[in-house]
Amino acid sequence: MGVYRFLLTPRWWGINVFVLLAIPFCVFMGSWQLGRFEDRVEDHRGAGDRAAENRREPARPLTELLPVDKETVGRQVTARGRYAEQFLVPDRKLDGERGTYVVTLLRTGDGRALPVVRGWLPGAADPAAAPAAPTGEVTVTGALQASEVPGENGVAARGGLPAGQTAAISAASLVNLVPYDVYDAWITLTKADSGMKAVPVATVNDSGLDLKAFQNLGYTGEWFVFAGFVVFMWFRLLRREVEAARDAELGLLPDAGPAPEKAGA
Repeated sequence: MGVYRFLLTPRWWGINVFVLLAIPFCVFMGSWQLGRFEDRVEDHRGAGDRAAENRREPARPLTELLPVDKETVGRQVTARGRYAEQFLVPDRKLDGERGTYVVTLLRTGDGRALPVVRGWLPGAADPAAAPAAPTGEVTVTGALQASEVPGENGVAARGGLPAGQTAAISAASLVNLVPYDVYDAWITLTKADSGMKAVPVATVNDSGLDLKAFQNLGYTGEWFVFAGFVVFMWFRLLRREVEAARDAELGLLPDAGPAPEKAGA
């Protein structure tokens, strides 16, 4: 056991304390990241269940389900008002085909407007191809959606579009195009208007198996690798010290070279 006396030196006390703290910390962080990934998987599964349940529930007034969150997104809502300005949202895919959303603002009784996606048309954005909205007071029913964020969920983050077009269905974008307030939400009609295809419900941002979920899984692996690396380096340092101590006991020290000559010799 004499070769292990170096473990009692201050240097090795420091190394051992570091290892004893680092390993539990890495395991804890890896477990936490794994838990985050499992939570997102559960959210993904729950989103599918909620979507099926939302389709069966009766529609409720818009104001009862605002603001939009993970629990209310996709719920069926009703709103009453008059259609106003209409906009096209280009470069939107449906069933693998590129096309355009037709969004018409519904002016409600409180003066604000609700963006209503009345349907999808194939091909490039063409105002002449977009059916005009019904006139007079109407009641619409559709799935509640959160405002889009440019750069997420495939939403284009670009400007410079022609008049009458917008890249994202969001209050932040539309409020600059109309002289009245816009709800921080939108709906997609359950049944599309005038021969257009209905736009399916999208899940709320930051839920389910998105890029962040797989980042959590990657971080899980990294933290456990760090823990293994700490153990590996500790054993490597220990082995090197033991070999050096044994060589010293056997007198197998490296040749230090000739002793330096004394001055004046």
